[in-house]
Amino acid sequence: MLNQRMMNRRSTGSLSRRNFLAQAAGFAAAGALSRPAFGQTGQRVQSIDATFLFIADVHACRMASGLSPNCLQEGKTDAALLRNVAVLNALGDKDWPADINGVATGLRSAGRIGTPLGLVVGGDITDDGGGQITQPSEGTQLLQFSQRYQQGVGPDRVHVPVYIGLGNHDLDQNGPPHHVDWYRRELRDYVEVNHRAGVFFKPPVPATDYGVDTDCYSWDWGGLHLIQTHRFAGDTGHGAESSLPWLKQDLATYAADGRPVILFQHYGWDTFSVERWDAAKRHFDDDGSGAPHWWSEADRQALLAALKGYNVVGIFHGHQHEMPLIYRRDGIDLFKPKAAYMGGFALARVTSDGMDVVLGEATGDHGEVAFTNAFSKGWST
Repeated sequence: MLNQRMMNRRSTGSLSRRNFLAQAAGFAAAGALSRPAFGQTGQRVQSIDATFLFIADVHACRMASGLSPNCLQEGKTDAALLRNVAVLNALGDKDWPADINGVATGLRSAGRIGTPLGLVVGGDITDDGGGQITQPSEGTQLLQFSQRYQQGVGPDRVHVPVYIGLGNHDLDQNGPPHHVDWYRRELRDYVEVNHRAGVFFKPPVPATDYGVDTDCYSWDWGGLHLIQTHRFAGDTGHGAESSLPWLKQDLATYAADGRPVILFQHYGWDTFSVERWDAAKRHFDDDGSGAPHWWSEADRQALLAALKGYNVVGIFHGHQHEMPLIYRRDGIDLFKPKAAYMGGFALARVTSDGMDVVLGEATGDHGEVAFTNAFSKGWST
């Protein structure tokens, strides 16, 4: 169980230390809150002008020698990741698109995009559990990801803070029988050291609220609340502890004033994410009525119940690689770019009175871009 990993991966007495640090970080975050504009409920919240990037499905594939099987044929190469990094770094000097393929975008934003506040990743940062297929010490895929998608300088890594999320390719792989959770621990540890603030340890990209048992976390850009839940809130696969209790507490603590909330996860409501076992065809598809492949209708309804009553203005997800999607399900707007290894990304701007989202992809090796989809909505302040 992953609760056991929380004890195993730290020294004796670590659980009480972790709880102490979590409580201290929570008190510090609560003391730092100030809310001087108006939210949906009429309470005062901070003003918002937050531009950010979102990608999913990086699928870093590098092994100690060569790539994982089929990665070259599928285009999951380091050259592909560098192409994605180049377009992400170049967007700040480009303009919001007034039209796409001759059709007006209707965006509220215009002119220069400017430097985004951060890059959020929606899972599958590695192709198979960090790339530690032969020996746990290799970790070549996680290393490759960090060399491209950890804030730095130069053309070979992104230039803004990175908020990490994990997907099924990161969390599903079992290790050898005597270390079955090794890969999951390694990936979850990477999330923790990047985002979990404590009294003595300052991570490179600190979260406001970090769930120590689930590795879900949240942060704020002005009056905008953002939440990373990895595969999805409520995931109990491979012994994970459901993050729904943490999510409910986080929303009650940080979003009860009606401020806009954005959720990031790996699975979506697209046909691939919700496919089920088709007994007649003996494979998973969108016509099946058997067991769900990724997450169930009950999982989705439990998540929607946790979000009910809060001002959730969008969910960003990945998992399906090929198609950029902007769609609406169960009253929520959803955004899914093409896979990052295919050059895809989402660019979003949330202000105190609305939200713009553009999907796009790299068309060359030096930051060239094609915007493919646009979305805009406003709300009263």
